[in-house]
Amino acid sequence: MEIPSKYDPQRVEPQWYSYWMEHGYFYSQPDEREPYTIVIPPPNVTGVLHMGHMLNNTLQDVLIRRARMQGRNACWVPGTDHASIATEAKVVAKLKEQGVSKDSLSREEFLEHAWEWTREYGGVILEQLKKLGCSCDWKRTAFTMDPQMEASVIAVFVDLYQKGLIYRGYRMVNWDPQAKTTLSDEEVNYEERQGFLYHIAYPVEGTDQKVIIATTRPETLLGDTAVCVHPEDERYSDLKDKKVRVPVCDRVVPVIQDTYVTMDFGTGCLKITPAHDENDYQIGQQHDLEIVDIFNPDATLNSNGLHYEGMDRFEARKAIIKELDASGFLVKTEQYTNKVGTSERTGSVIEPRLSDQWFLKTKELAAPALAAVLENGEVNLVPSKFENTYRHWMENIRDWNISRQLWWGQRIPAYYYGPGKDQFVVAATVEEALELARSQSGNPKLKSVDLHQDEDVLDTWFSSWIWPISVFGGILDPENDEVSYYYPTSDLVTAPDILFFWVARMIMAGYHFRGEKPFSTVYLTGLVRDKQRRKMSKSLGNSPDALELISQYGADGVRVGLLLSAPAGNDLLFEENLCQQGKNFANKVWNAFRLVQGWEQAEIPQPEAARLGIVWYRSRFMKTLEEIEGHYEKYRISDALMATYKLIWDDFCSWLLEIVKPAYQAPIDKATYAEVIELFEANLKLLHPFMPFLSEEIWQHMAPRAADQALIVAPWPEQDSFDPDLLEAFDFTREVISAVRTIRKEKQIPFRDAVSLFVLNEEGTDPKWDVLIQKLTNTAEIRDTDQAPQGALSFRVKSNEYYLPLTGVVDVASEIEKIEEELTYTRGFLTSVQKKLSNRRFVDNAPEKVVALEQKKASDAQARIETLEKSLANLK
Repeated sequence: MEIPSKYDPQRVEPQWYSYWMEHGYFYSQPDEREPYTIVIPPPNVTGVLHMGHMLNNTLQDVLIRRARMQGRNACWVPGTDHASIATEAKVVAKLKEQGVSKDSLSREEFLEHAWEWTREYGGVILEQLKKLGCSCDWKRTAFTMDPQMEASVIAVFVDLYQKGLIYRGYRMVNWDPQAKTTLSDEEVNYEERQGFLYHIAYPVEGTDQKVIIATTRPETLLGDTAVCVHPEDERYSDLKDKKVRVPVCDRVVPVIQDTYVTMDFGTGCLKITPAHDENDYQIGQQHDLEIVDIFNPDATLNSNGLHYEGMDRFEARKAIIKELDASGFLVKTEQYTNKVGTSERTGSVIEPRLSDQWFLKTKELAAPALAAVLENGEVNLVPSKFENTYRHWMENIRDWNISRQLWWGQRIPAYYYGPGKDQFVVAATVEEALELARSQSGNPKLKSVDLHQDEDVLDTWFSSWIWPISVFGGILDPENDEVSYYYPTSDLVTAPDILFFWVARMIMAGYHFRGEKPFSTVYLTGLVRDKQRRKMSKSLGNSPDALELISQYGADGVRVGLLLSAPAGNDLLFEENLCQQGKNFANKVWNAFRLVQGWEQAEIPQPEAARLGIVWYRSRFMKTLEEIEGHYEKYRISDALMATYKLIWDDFCSWLLEIVKPAYQAPIDKATYAEVIELFEANLKLLHPFMPFLSEEIWQHMAPRAADQALIVAPWPEQDSFDPDLLEAFDFTREVISAVRTIRKEKQIPFRDAVSLFVLNEEGTDPKWDVLIQKLTNTAEIRDTDQAPQGALSFRVKSNEYYLPLTGVVDVASEIEKIEEELTYTRGFLTSVQKKLSNRRFVDNAPEKVVALEQKKASDAQARIETLEKSLANLK
C-alpha cells in the first residue's frame, strides 16, 4: 500500500472502524476464555456527546481494548436510559411548539409521541461514541424501555413488593413543580442563595398582644394551622392555650408547645404549615393539626390561596409582602442566606408536598452493599477517598421514593379494584392482577375492565439499578448462560456524582437478586472543568463541541488530550491545546513510521551502535512495560498513557531511531531493520488502547495482515526481564551525548565538522558505549586523559570530566573574551547578592522564601563562576 505523506484522521478513522465492525472484533459470546465485562453507564436517550461522556467512554475503551489484546473475552455492553423526566420534558416542549398541550392528549397518544422522539433522537449519542472509537458490542445495545428490560423492572417491583420491601405511603416528598413529579432525596441539590428573612406579626386572639414570627417563605402563611413555641421559653409562657390570628387569611390557629423549637434562633416562635414542610408535618401529626395545602402541582396557588389563586408562588410572595406591609403586619425585613433545594433534573426550586407515593425499604438492602465496599473489599472504589462519602450515604440511607408522576417510563404494576386507596393488588400482568383481585376482594365476578392500573411510573434509577443483571437477562432467567458467564462484571467507569444514585444501588441490587457483587472495581472519574476550574456546561458556554474537536484533532488526538491529565477521581482541567498535543503525538509516530519505511535494506553487517541501541531499547521497553502494568493495576490510566508517550516519543523516536539511522542515502542492514520493525510493532501494541486508529493504520501498513492478525486482536506484549545496569549505563551515555550537543549548539559548530572528546574516566565507564557517542555527536575520537588539554571546554557527568578541544574548531580568542565578559558579570552579580544577604535587617525582616531565593541565587552564581574559571583555564 502507498503510504500517505501526512496522517489524515478523517480518512483513517471511518475506514478502520468499519473494518473492525465488519470482522466482528467487538462481538462477544460466552466461551472458554476468562471474561472481561464492562457495562456502559447508559446515557440519557435524549443526550448528545459532551466532554464528560468523552472522558468516561475513552477510559472504558482503553480498558476493554487492552483486555481484548490480553486474550480475555472482552464484552462492553452499550445502551441508553429512557430518562423519564428529561425525555418527557423534551417531548412536552416539542408538542408545545406544535401548539399541542400534554393535558389534551391521552396517555397512549402522548406515549406515541415519546416513542417517535426516541426513535428519532435515541441513537444519536451511540453513533457519536463510534466516532470516538468506542469498541462496544453494538449487537448487545440495550434500552431501559426495551420489552425485556421493562419486563425485568416489573418483575423486580413485584418481587420486592411480595417480600414486603415495597410499600405505598402518604408522605412528605420533594416535588418538582416544573416536571410535576416527585423526586427522591438524592435528586435534590442544595445550594446557598441570598434571600430575605421576613418578621411578621401574628395578633394574639382576644388581646392587644402580637407574636413576631420570622420566615423565609411568607406565602406559606396561607397554609398555617398553628404557632409553636418551646415549652420552657418563659417569653411565651402566657400564650399557653391561646390562639393567634394568621395575617392575610385571618385564620385563627392554636399556640402549641413543642421541644422541636430552638429558643435562641430567630424569635423562638414558629409558624406551623403541615402541608409544606416535613418537620411541620411531623409536628402536625403529633398535635393533630389541620392540613391546608395551598399549591397546585405547578406551584401556583390553589383556592386556599384566596385572592392570590392562580398566581405563581414567587409572584405571590411579593404580593403578600406588600399586603403585610400595607396592613402593618410586616415588622422588618433582613437579608438572609439559606440553602434552597433544587431539582437535579430541571433546576426548579423544590416544594415539599404531601402525597401518596411508592417507597422501597433500603436499610436491609444497604447492609451487604456497605460491607462489600468497607469491610470485605469485594468492591473497590478507585480512588479510595470516596469510601467515606459512600459510608455516610449508606449508613444514613432513607427509604427510596420510587414513584414518579409521569407517563414516560415503566408503569407501576399496581391495580386498583375498588374505590379505596388500599384496595389494590400488585402483579406483572393484568391477567395475574385480575386473579389476585378476585381472590383478595372475594368477588369472582370482577373483570379486567374493573381494574385500574396506577397512573405513576417508576423512577428511572429503578430500571438502571439492575442494569448489570438485566442486560444479560438475569432477572427474568437467573440461570441463563450469559448472566452466568458475564456476571459479575469486571470494572465500572463512572462519575462520582452518581456514586449513590446508581453505583450504590447497583451493589444493593447485585447482592439482593444474585447474592454477589455486580462488579469488582469502580473507577470514578473526575469532572471535566475549564482552566478557570468551572464545570463545563452548555449554559456557561465553556464546553467545546465534542464532534468538532474530533473533526479538528482526530479521535486519537482528543483521546490523548483528555487522558493526559485525567487522574482517577480528580477533576480534569481541560484545555484545547491538550488535544493539539495529542495530534502532535500522532504526527510524530506517523513520521517515525514513514522514516523507517523509507530506509533501503541491504545484506550488510550490523553496526555495533545499532546492535547496542537495540539491546538497550529492548531492556528499556520491558522496564516501561512493568511500569505500565503497575499503572493499569492501580487504574492510573493517565500515568499509563504518559509512560507510553515518553517511551515512544523520547526513547524510540528521539533516541533509538537516531542510533540505528543509516548515513545519508546509505542502506540499513536487514538485521537492524527487522528488529526495529519488531520493536515498532511492540510500541503499537502499547499505544493501541489509547490511539486505536493511528496504531491500526500503521500496523496494517507494516505488513500484509490476515483478519485475525489485526492489531485490535494482536497479543499484548509479554513481560520479560530487563537489565538495570545496562539502562543506567545508557542514561550516563545519553548525558554525555546531550552535553556535547549543547556545546555544539552554543558554539555553533556544524555537525559535519568532527570533534574530539577527552575523558578523565573516574567512573570507569565501559568504552563499548563510545560508538553511540561518536555516532550521535560526530566525534572523531574519544580518548582517556589524566589532564585537561589546552583550548578545551569541559563538562562533568557524575565524577567523569569531559573535555572538548575548540582549537581549530572555533575562534578560541573570541571564546575567551566571551567567557571573561560573563565571568565579570557573574562575579558582580554574586557580590550584589552577598551584600544583600550580609544585611541583617534584610535577613531578619524579609519573608523566608525571599531569603531562600537570594541564597539560591548566590550558590548558583558561585557554581557558574567555578565552571567559567575552569573553562577559561582550559582555553588559555
